[in-house]
Amino acid sequence: MVQDLIAAGFEFVDHVAIAVKQGELDAQVQKYLSLGFTELHREEVLGKHQVREVLLRIGNGPNLIQLLEPLSPESPVAKQIEKQGGRGGFAHLAFRVKDIHQAYAHMKANGFNLTQEPGSGSRGTQIFFVHPKDFSYLIEVVQEGPSHV
Repeated sequence: MVQDLIAAGFEFVDHVAIAVKQGELDAQVQKYLSLGFTELHREEVLGKHQVREVLLRIGNGPNLIQLLEPLSPESPVAKQIEKQGGRGGFAHLAFRVKDIHQAYAHMKANGFNLTQEPGSGSRGTQIFFVHPKDFSYLIEVVQEGPSHV
């Protein structure tokens, strides 16, 4: 099992993503800032994701909280909030890898249900997702990009 993690190149938890209802992003950011978190990045991610995201650093470590606010009813985050009875909450867990293509090939060869091939993510990252049927929740796999956070 440890050998599989090494082969896939997993390093650490990159972020925990939290879905927030439309119009509540700034209020949620303020709550985290009041706890001493630091806002690192803010971006509108269009295309199929249709979200506004804010990344917050926890202390001085590498772990982040990602707040996701849907920009449209077609956003996967909006659909997730709807499935949760209109409440925000846990969206996905993201793991950092050294090499996104190596991790993708390893996971595909081992039968994981991958929802997309590696592609562009926010803040210059490369990402892909693992379908919830593999772990009972959505997993994002992230390789840091040139705009290192």
